[in-house]
Amino acid sequence: MGKETKKVSRQMDMLHGGLFKNMLAMALPLAACSILQQLFNSVGVAVVGRFAGSEALAAVGSNGAVISLLVTLFSGISLGANVIIANYIGEGNDKKIPEVVHTAVTMALLSGALLLVLGQIVAHPILLLMGAPENVIELATVYLRIYFLGMPFMMLYDFGASILRSIGDTRRPLLALIFSGIVNVILNFLLVAGFHLDVAGAGIATVGANAVSATLVVLFLLHEEEPIRVSFKKLTINTFELGRILRIGIPAGLQGMVFSLANVCIQSSINSFGSDAIAGSAAALNFEYITYFIVNGFAQTTVTFTSQNYGAKLYDRCKKVFREAMLASILFCGSLSMIIVLGRDFFIQLYTTDPVVTKYAMIRLVIITTFEFLTSTYEISGGALRGMGHSMTPAILTVFGSCVLRLIWISTAIRVWHSYTLLISIYPISWVLTGAMVSTAYFITRKKLLR
Repeated sequence: MGKETKKVSRQMDMLHGGLFKNMLAMALPLAACSILQQLFNSVGVAVVGRFAGSEALAAVGSNGAVISLLVTLFSGISLGANVIIANYIGEGNDKKIPEVVHTAVTMALLSGALLLVLGQIVAHPILLLMGAPENVIELATVYLRIYFLGMPFMMLYDFGASILRSIGDTRRPLLALIFSGIVNVILNFLLVAGFHLDVAGAGIATVGANAVSATLVVLFLLHEEEPIRVSFKKLTINTFELGRILRIGIPAGLQGMVFSLANVCIQSSINSFGSDAIAGSAAALNFEYITYFIVNGFAQTTVTFTSQNYGAKLYDRCKKVFREAMLASILFCGSLSMIIVLGRDFFIQLYTTDPVVTKYAMIRLVIITTFEFLTSTYEISGGALRGMGHSMTPAILTVFGSCVLRLIWISTAIRVWHSYTLLISIYPISWVLTGAMVSTAYFITRKKLLR
């Protein structure tokens, strides 16, 4: 009886009762996971900037787009596992869930190993391709290669947390990130400030933190109740379930890859303004992540809630999930963005006191963070579509609206007017276009499916 009670306390009922309270209970811890992770990483960036100088800060900051480019495909695949498990829960088909779980964990191990090797090979060439400044590229290469040593841990955490989210459990992934984040901060101060290992110390600290979070999530799954309990003896790839996961996950992952590719191109343009612009952009980027993670938390919640209710054929609840998630995402993200923008003098000084670096950071923070809430329009709509099993449509539209448009902007407007402000302005412009397209696609698809 005790075990059954334990199981109920961890699995959220998404099919009955009020939605808004349960969605907040899932979305806010999800956002907190990402925000805390980013805050802990930001402490590492701040330690590098304070104790290793602006060149080291630029080296660490210039890697963000590259890391996203190589990681997002497999992170998208983990979303596919979430959707399939949640759909089976909605259908009441517990017998199929263990096959999905063990296929997902096996994929995590294989993809992590692949990324580890790939990262060592492409680190220096891709930074050269991006036009990283000569005074930064060697430090950036060292950091990137060390960072990718931790890819197996990162993939295990992503896939493991995705499995837990499918039953509405966001508390334990949050606890794992809190603990690993504390480890990250301690290691950064110890290795960067104490032993003066500069970017190498920051990279080692990140790998160590990822190892801690992955270990905790794996331990949770090893001792979880059926049907999502993991057993190493049962690790295998079920080709049918893998196909279902990939049909949802690959479009989401490719969207993220192309999205990151566009950001790599923008980072290359930022690089042309020198190391001060790179450092300032890296400092402001931390606050963009924090506000975006609010939106992403509600988007992931939309995926899981929609998938379970769609599997249970509760179509009116699917519509309500979309409405309430969209409203909450805009309100929460917009409120946090305004706090950051209004307090920008204080927040930027946490990362740098260099006046030139601060100028670039301020430009990026004001233009992008102010309008970050606009990402809700395509993230929530895309999450609802994926929850109904339609992953390719939002992927294609987001690639066009947020990626192709940015590449066109770089190759036309920025070549004519070499302006940092003009370069950054493409973000809110692309969000408006993408939001309009993906929202329209959602309503058209919903009309066909939810009759």
